[in-house]
Amino acid sequence: MTIKLHIKNNHAGPDTFPSTPESEPVFTISMDKYQQVAQRYPELAAQLEVFVDWDTDHWAESMQTTEVLLTWNLPTENLAEVAPNLKWIHCIGAGVEHLCPMDWVPAGLTITNNKGAHADKAGEYALMAVLMLHNKMPAILSNQRSANWNSLFSTPIEGKTVGLVGVGSIGGGAAAQLDKMPVHIIGVSRHGKPHPHVHEMVAMDQLDAVLPRMDYVFVSLPATPETVGLFDHQRLQSLKAGAGIINVGRGSTFDYDALANLLASGHLSGAVIDVFDEEPLPHDSPLWVAPNFVVTPHVSADDGDNYVPITLELFFSNLQRYLSGEPLLNVVRPQLGY
Repeated sequence: MTIKLHIKNNHAGPDTFPSTPESEPVFTISMDKYQQVAQRYPELAAQLEVFVDWDTDHWAESMQTTEVLLTWNLPTENLAEVAPNLKWIHCIGAGVEHLCPMDWVPAGLTITNNKGAHADKAGEYALMAVLMLHNKMPAILSNQRSANWNSLFSTPIEGKTVGLVGVGSIGGGAAAQLDKMPVHIIGVSRHGKPHPHVHEMVAMDQLDAVLPRMDYVFVSLPATPETVGLFDHQRLQSLKAGAGIINVGRGSTFDYDALANLLASGHLSGAVIDVFDEEPLPHDSPLWVAPNFVVTPHVSADDGDNYVPITLELFFSNLQRYLSGEPLLNVVRPQLGY
């Protein structure tokens, strides 16, 4: 007996994911890409009947017999009726806030995410961004835009403290790279569990106690009710003078207007920001020209060449567990939203 797998891709558009034409090939799971990975798992692949679709072109008819769905998003209304055999959804992203609140999830349906697929790329981005901040690159780039030659010297990074707010797979990838540098790493996570590359771990309720010690803050938090607006003006003001900010989690975590004001005042030295509430960032957003503020277009953690193979490797690993009746990896907890 075969298992029906429906792969739902999205065409790029401003109101969906991927949002830009250049990102569509990065995240599209074509049949060719699927088969390239599936050939390494012939026994598992032999048990699948695969249907590759775009948007909701053949959604209604295909989902009547689908047991496993591989997708970024989906129509959730009356899902139990539309997809009576659906048992498992694998989301190709790490963040699942676009599916929240998950009051639509029928009993017996498991959702997993792509946690772990971003660690290597995000770790290298973190190292780059911390070194950019330490070497005053945001200020140098602001000076370049205004043709201002100002010799901003820096020192070796030894002895600085880097804070990682969020130590999941992305924060852990950042820790692995930053641990190669002579810096002190403070991690802040929901439970404060130890991490091999973090020198000092605390729980989230200790965030305000450790923030003033950080020279550079790398944030990789999901969008949940607990994280929205976490870095408001008061919390940003509590950072030491000259501190720098990196955000690769979700834009909702920050008050970017407050951040821009603190950069303009000189209290904070620079910011490297990869995520925003509205993406693409509107052309008229003042953040494009905020002083010492570097905008990167949501590219910090996604491997441009290998995102789909990485995703499918994770999927096949979980498929083995699914077929064996073992607990799946990366199960999303609907009540927590991640």
